[in-house]
Amino acid sequence: MNDDGHVTEMAPGSWSCPLPLRDHERIVTGHGGGGRLSAELVEHLFRPAFGSEVDDPSHDAVVLPVPTGGDRLAFSTDSYVVTPLIFPGGSIGDLAVNGTVNDIAMSGAVPVALSAAFVLEEGLELATLGRIAEDMGRAAAAAEVRLVTGDTKVVEARDRGGLTITTAGFGIVPDGVELSPRRVRPGDQVLLSGPIGAHGMAIMSLREGLEFESELRTDSAPLAGLVQTMLAAAPGGGVRALRDATRGGFAAVLCELAESGGTGIEYAERDLPVPADVAAACGFLGLDPTHVANEGKLVAVVAPEVAEEVLAAMHSHPHGVEAVRVGEVVDDHPGMVVARTGLGAKRVVDLPLGEQLPRIC
Repeated sequence: MNDDGHVTEMAPGSWSCPLPLRDHERIVTGHGGGGRLSAELVEHLFRPAFGSEVDDPSHDAVVLPVPTGGDRLAFSTDSYVVTPLIFPGGSIGDLAVNGTVNDIAMSGAVPVALSAAFVLEEGLELATLGRIAEDMGRAAAAAEVRLVTGDTKVVEARDRGGLTITTAGFGIVPDGVELSPRRVRPGDQVLLSGPIGAHGMAIMSLREGLEFESELRTDSAPLAGLVQTMLAAAPGGGVRALRDATRGGFAAVLCELAESGGTGIEYAERDLPVPADVAAACGFLGLDPTHVANEGKLVAVVAPEVAEEVLAAMHSHPHGVEAVRVGEVVDDHPGMVVARTGLGAKRVVDLPLGEQLPRIC
C-alpha cells in the first residue's frame, strides 16, 4: 500500500517470507541436507576458513588447470552414510561410486579414477561388507572408472555395525567444454533426464515399512556417458550448465542455478515426470517430490537452438530414454525459481531449510 492508501502490485523479486532465525550453536541434521543450512555452513564457515577461490561453491566438483599446461582436471569428493546399507536396486557401495562419478561428470569431464576410504563399525558383518565391495567394483566397471587407492579404519560400534564410505576422484575436461550457471541466458531451455524421486522414496519406504503395488527402487546410475553424448550433440557450448539432482532434489538444483547465474527460471509442474508409486509415497508421508533426492538424474540448461538435438541425444542413451523438457530461463525475477501450477497460478520455489529425508546418501 502506498502513501495514498492504494494497493500496489509487487514484483516477485520483492516478495519475502519471514523464516525462523537460523542461529545454531551446534550442528543440526539440516546442515547436511543440501538446503539453506548447508549453503550457509559452506559460505560462512568453511569458505572463510579455507580461503577457497572456488567460483561456484554450489557445484560438487571443481575444474582445475594443470600447472604444466594441457588438460584441465575436474576433482570431487563425497561421503556416504545412508541407512540401510543395502536397499532395493543397490547399496551404499554403488551409490558411493556413482555419486562421485556423477559429480565429476557434471563439469563435463570424463571420470578417470576414484579413491575409497571406509570407516567400519565393530559388528559389521563381513558378508555385508563383501556385498558392498562387490557392488562398488561392478559400479566402477559400468562407469569405466578405476578404483585405485583407499584407506580403512575401524571404530567402536555406535549403530551396531554401521559403515561410512568416502570417495574422491578426478576426470579430464575435454577442450572447449565450459559449463557454468554464469553461461545461462534467458530463453535457454531446462531439460530433465527422467522421472524424479525414486531414490529418496526407495530408502524411505524401506525404513517405514511401506508397501506399494510395485517395488520402489533406487535410480542410482553413472551419468558420465549420458553427459558426453549430450555434449557431442551440441558442440560449441550449446550445453550451458549441468547438475545432478541429489540432496534437495530437482527444486534445489533449479534454485542453485538461478541464484548462481542471476537469472529467473520457470517450470510447469504438470510437465515433471513423477512416477505413480513415488507420488503415492510422497502423498502418504506429506513430502514434495521435487525436493526428494535422486542418484541417477541430471538437470541440463541448454541453448534454445540446440534443445531438440540434445533431447534427442538423451533419448538415445539408456540413462536418458525418458528425458523431457520441463522449463525455461526467463528475464523476470532474477535469482528466483517459479513453478506454474495446473490451475495457471504461479508459486515461488525455494531451497528447503534443511532436508525432508535424513541420510539418503
